Amino acid sequence: MADRGISILRNSKMNASTAFRQQERDAYGLTGLLPPVVETLDSQVRRCLLHLSKKSNALEQYIYFSQLADDNQTLFFKVLSTDLARFLPIIYVPTVGAACLEFGLIYRKPNGIYLSIEQRGKVREVLANWPVKDVRFICVSTGGRILGLGDLGANGMGIPIGKLQLYTACAGIPPDCLLPLLLDCGTDNEDLLADPLYLGIKRKRPSFAELDSFVDEFVEAVQDLYPQCCIHFEDWKGADAIRLLAKYTNSTCCYNDDIQGTGSVAVAGLYSALKINKSLLRDQRILFFGAGSAALGMADMIVTAMMQEGVSEQEACGCISLFDVDGLIEPSRTSLNPDQQRYLHPYAPTKSLLAAIKIVRPTILIGVSTVGKAFTKEVVEAMTELNSRPIIFALSNPTERAECTAEEAYTWSKGRAIFAAGVQFEPVKLDGGTYLPGQANNFYIFPAVSLAVYATQAKRVPNELFIEAAKATAAGVSPLQLEQGMLFPPQNDVQNLEIQTAIVVTKKIFELGLARVKEPTDISDWIHSLLYKPEYVHGMQ
Repeated sequence: MADRGISILRNSKMNASTAFRQQERDAYGLTGLLPPVVETLDSQVRRCLLHLSKKSNALEQYIYFSQLADDNQTLFFKVLSTDLARFLPIIYVPTVGAACLEFGLIYRKPNGIYLSIEQRGKVREVLANWPVKDVRFICVSTGGRILGLGDLGANGMGIPIGKLQLYTACAGIPPDCLLPLLLDCGTDNEDLLADPLYLGIKRKRPSFAELDSFVDEFVEAVQDLYPQCCIHFEDWKGADAIRLLAKYTNSTCCYNDDIQGTGSVAVAGLYSALKINKSLLRDQRILFFGAGSAALGMADMIVTAMMQEGVSEQEACGCISLFDVDGLIEPSRTSLNPDQQRYLHPYAPTKSLLAAIKIVRPTILIGVSTVGKAFTKEVVEAMTELNSRPIIFALSNPTERAECTAEEAYTWSKGRAIFAAGVQFEPVKLDGGTYLPGQANNFYIFPAVSLAVYATQAKRVPNELFIEAAKATAAGVSPLQLEQGMLFPPQNDVQNLEIQTAIVVTKKIFELGLARVKEPTDISDWIHSLLYKPEYVHGMQ
């Protein structure tokens, strides 16, 4: 082993800190560089949990976790594994949004690649600087649309870092094959452009043609350097997200979590909700409040799911309507993109959501608008008048962007609403009963799909894989949990759930002929054999 002494302690992948045994300390020049006590991993975990308990807020806990990941990768993932349900909101939504807002101030180490549009012509050379040569996943963002916070430019790097941490924490994908990447194309955020401490390039975002040329070079370089790599597009501006996914999806191993992952988790929630309603997806009328990439991704995924229930694509599209900042999408709207036109129906024009509900008469209302409190008392009451059990999903995040709270949905519907949100709300007590609102969070989906892709080295990642993941996720909700209003499985056993989901998706990859490896005799045993386990390897490799 080339590394010795302090260089080992500064390498997060090799560092075991106080858990190095005495013979290891002597052999690798660590004696005297550590306190004399030799600890176990479990005792290190206890110390970390005590540190976390003393932090004053979630952002401080996020910063602590970031430092821990930089110092000791094994310990970081071991601490997460002790209570994943507790720590997911710290390393992911909603705290990661606050972290991105402060990213320029809390920056410690790069933890990924920053690839600037000013490096066009040298993209392959820059990517080759990454020390790992067998990269299997790149999560790439331009920072163009971070959660409900908008254009954060290079400060959006917190998202790829956090997403890939969930690959490992939720699905056991080995962390060494994961690369967070920020495509710095500038920003249209004037505050960032004026900020002397902003870490990104200070220029406006490029034209579609300039951006697409840059992305083409990036995708080609990835395929050249990392032929088994899947590209995970995350938090791009809506128009860019839709256009680029359509461009690459049939030729490259890639997916867009905001479109396909979001669509899949919404379908999973609907499958659960419809078990309560005892009805089929193909029989629903769905109104989206929001018509951007998230809404269109969900709508397209729902169309695919409806077609599996025996309806035509045209019939499925006819069940879905969109409402955006300019009102209901109908024939008088002239500035629609082709993806929105797919859901244009001959309704009367209106800019009132309440009026749109009365026109469309939806059984399902889904909010993906980032407009907090848009689902008013009148809106919820209107849905309740139309349906004995209205399905209402307020999926925008962070919390202040949610279209309504769980308490509002249950109270205004007199307990009849079947509700889910994009953030986790506390249980609601109403009229002697307790309702357990679900969180429609992509972490149920994208790590599981990615584990299946990792195992099979899949050639592509089509929507069919996300439908399988949705079905498996919904199957993880028990009848008792459905009675309590839960539409998604409990988060306290999310890794086992995702491994089971990955097994289902893996079978679909083999069925579709997309795998680049031979199908094993026992897929479950094979998947389990590939999982990363946060344990020290004593003796050191």
